[in-house]
Amino acid sequence: MQAVIATTKPGITRLVTITALVGFAMAALGKTWTPAELMLSLLGCSIGTFLSAAGANALNQWFERDRDAQMTRTAMRPIPAGHLSAPTVLAAGIALCAAGLLVLGITVGMTPMVVSLACMLVYVLAYTPLKTRTALATLVGTIPGSLPPLIGWTSVGSVAGGILAPGGVSLFVLMTIWQLPHFWAIAWLYREDYAHGGFRMLPLTDPSGVKTSTAIVMTSVLLLPATIWPAFAIPGLLGPLYVSVAGLTGIGFLLLACVMAAKRTRPAARRLFFASIIHLPLLLIAMVLDAFLHAFA
Repeated sequence: MQAVIATTKPGITRLVTITALVGFAMAALGKTWTPAELMLSLLGCSIGTFLSAAGANALNQWFERDRDAQMTRTAMRPIPAGHLSAPTVLAAGIALCAAGLLVLGITVGMTPMVVSLACMLVYVLAYTPLKTRTALATLVGTIPGSLPPLIGWTSVGSVAGGILAPGGVSLFVLMTIWQLPHFWAIAWLYREDYAHGGFRMLPLTDPSGVKTSTAIVMTSVLLLPATIWPAFAIPGLLGPLYVSVAGLTGIGFLLLACVMAAKRTRPAARRLFFASIIHLPLLLIAMVLDAFLHAFA
């Protein structure tokens, strides 16, 4: 069982579920609920998203099993390490995806189910094979990472304004831009490993690191307004608390990106990577806290 869990990339699955629940919370605070309705939608959104993400990650590990065996950081994953057979992981992935979609469809409706299906298809059938063909795959890879907040947002129903509501779109954009410097910092740290696996990442075609660090700085500049935009897209729930956290953390992240660009060393890239995984939770915590304070003030 532990090996099966490992194929679902639990850390990523948790993050996907959390971002979906943030989208749910930001939309749900504008709706009047009965306790039963709220509990059903909350559980349906969280369980359905969790199962869907777990299944997609398992399918990704099945798809990349041979390349994982070539890289130090992934060689001990269940399939290359011999803990599970490829057919077992494939079956588990399909079952988890189907279960997740079924839960979403039954409990919160067709729209979040379709958004979740889009996440799976782009991640498994587009991003995963493209990683060995073009460095632009990183841009495609932001899509399945950006859609989960919309799973949560649309789980609330039509009262939230649907998939194109400004609040949901602002969360999608925030997640899209945040992922780019995050991914490129990882790719810089593990560029030799990715080369062994046959993946085409930007740092592999950029030995000096100039292009990679420039891309990181440019997207970090864009990240600052992207993190503040939700305050304008959801004005009734977000105010000075969120804007202050978004502004301060965004400036701090940009400064670390500039250090990375100036030094282009592994320690600088590692600091930026860890900053990215601190930056997002701080934003989401501040967002939900500010929204609750406004909703129940």
